[in-house]
Amino acid sequence: MKKKTALIITICVIVIGIVLAIVLTRGAGSEATLTTVNVTRGDIVKTVVVDGNLEMPNKAYLSFGVTGTVAEVLVEEGNNATKGQVLARLDAHSLESSFETAKLQVKIMEAQVRGARAQYEIALLNLKNAPTPSQEKVLQEQVNAAEASWSAVKLNLEIAKLNLETAKLNLEKAIVVAPFDGLVTDVAITEGKEITTAMLASPAISLVDPSEIEFRGFIDEIDVAMVKIGQAANIALDALPDAELSGKMAFISPVGTIRAGVVSYATTVTLENTVAGLRDGMSATAEVVIERRDDVLLIPNRTIGGTLANPKVSVLIDGQVEEREITLGLSDGINSEVLSGLEEGEKVVLPASKERQGGFFMM
Repeated sequence: MKKKTALIITICVIVIGIVLAIVLTRGAGSEATLTTVNVTRGDIVKTVVVDGNLEMPNKAYLSFGVTGTVAEVLVEEGNNATKGQVLARLDAHSLESSFETAKLQVKIMEAQVRGARAQYEIALLNLKNAPTPSQEKVLQEQVNAAEASWSAVKLNLEIAKLNLETAKLNLEKAIVVAPFDGLVTDVAITEGKEITTAMLASPAISLVDPSEIEFRGFIDEIDVAMVKIGQAANIALDALPDAELSGKMAFISPVGTIRAGVVSYATTVTLENTVAGLRDGMSATAEVVIERRDDVLLIPNRTIGGTLANPKVSVLIDGQVEEREITLGLSDGINSEVLSGLEEGEKVVLPASKERQGGFFMM
């Protein structure tokens, strides 16, 4: 029993000794490992981050407007096309015939109108030279008949012109024409292919203008009030991490969109420069510059304690730690501008305890 009691006492003494050693070591270590950072001078930028994608806004998905057999496909994927260039056409002999017939009909009706007008003018002249009242009545009837005939052929001329316009439109629908200068990205037809009514809604040829590209994304409702048209933005690309793109806010939708339960607002940033390798749809992040301050005093946010209304820092002076109230300005989420309470070169203490990790954050 005595041996057992002695063993227990010995163990207790050892444990107490270890605990005291740990406490003393920690206390000594806190002073020895005190970490500080200097108050520095530099620039600070507050930004709003917007996730989105690059987009080439000038895209065209071109298709025929009438049914028929594909006679010619004049481009391939990757070809450059110019505005007005014919890219493909259908076998349109019947449409061409209808167009030529409609043109001929217009010419015929124009001649008839000229003839009817001449008859009307002759009838008017005869009426003016009528020798007797009885002849005047007959001649007036002739004038009325000539005028009615002239009106009728004029109406037929308008109908013929409408038929010509319809024939022209149908003929134009049998060709695919580039609406702008661009790059052919897809050709979904081949020569000899039959274009049915069901296929008219499907693109035959796709075209894009790669010279114009912009960023499109969504701004969180928390940030949208800070973002304004014309603000500068820096754009980073996942696929091209070394690319440096800059732009300006061009559009912010007034209508919110619910995405994953969060309200956000569509936005467009126009690019002010481009680099090689940009592609439509590339994932991108835009940092919109909300506010910027140059050559100001800066400290890390994690050195700041206190409250939003009364921020404080610990300053190391001649080996002694002094708590000091400060006035803060702009913050970028990592560093904050110091308006008063500190001077350049002073040392502020970084917190060591876990409960202070991440520090104070000023908007």
